[in-house]
Order: sequence, then C-alpha cells, then structure tokens
Amino acid sequence: MYEWIKFFHLGAGIVWLGGMALVILALRPVAIQRLPPPERVGLMSSVLSRFFVMVWISIALILTTGFWMLSVTDLKLAPRGWHAMSGLGVLMCVIFAHIWFAPFRRLKAAVTVEDWPAAGKALGQIHPMVLTNFALGWLAVLSVVVWR
Repeated sequence: MYEWIKFFHLGAGIVWLGGMALVILALRPVAIQRLPPPERVGLMSSVLSRFFVMVWISIALILTTGFWMLSVTDLKLAPRGWHAMSGLGVLMCVIFAHIWFAPFRRLKAAVTVEDWPAAGKALGQIHPMVLTNFALGWLAVLSVVVWR
C-alpha cells in the first residue's frame, strides 16, 4: 500500500512541476514572441485555467499522501529531508492559493471584459510567483533526495 501512496504522491508532484516547466520554459516565451498582447493574454488565461485545476488536484493528492506517509512514520526518525520537503510543499501550496485567489482571479475578470492592460498586469504578477514555486519544488525534491 505504501508504494501506491508514494506513487500518487510522486505523480502529483511531477504533474505540478512538469506543468510549471512547460509554461515557464516553453509556452510563455513562445507566446510572448509570436502573439500580440490580446491573443497572448487570452491564451495564457485559458491554459492557466486548465492547468490550475490540475494543480488543485495535485495539491490534494500531495497533501493527502504526504500526511499519510508521515503519519505511519515516527517523525523523530524521519529523515530531515522529509521535514524540509513538507515545509517547502506547504509554502508552495500557500503561494499557489494566493495566485489563485488574487492575481489569477483578476486575470480572468480582465480577460472577460477585454481589459488587456489589467490582464497583462495580472499575468505579470503571476509569473514571479510561479518561478518561486518552481524553484521551491526543485528544492523540495533536492532536500528529500540528498538530506537523509
């Protein structure tokens, strides 16, 4: 059973980190280079709408499976990397919740009324937070792999 729980935990993390990699390293640069602002902002809003639903599902799986794996372990004996990963993961969830409830909400509202400057501003606020979560996610992976 533990292996299945760990599989879902890792899978959810891969979806979240992989999605951020795709958006940051592939989609966003190409959209900036090839699309005028209204089309770019509309595309990014639509893509993020779908991706962020996947992130919520990933968060639910990561937190549920992570807490389960910690609950069957003596926390005093758990590797330090597990504690670091847990703290970083919770921080990532808080940052994502802020993205969802603040700038992403403003982005969707601005796109609906075709207020492209406001939509662009909201996207500009989302980007550094996604970069932060991307870095934190890799730090979490590094901590659990290296810090035993």
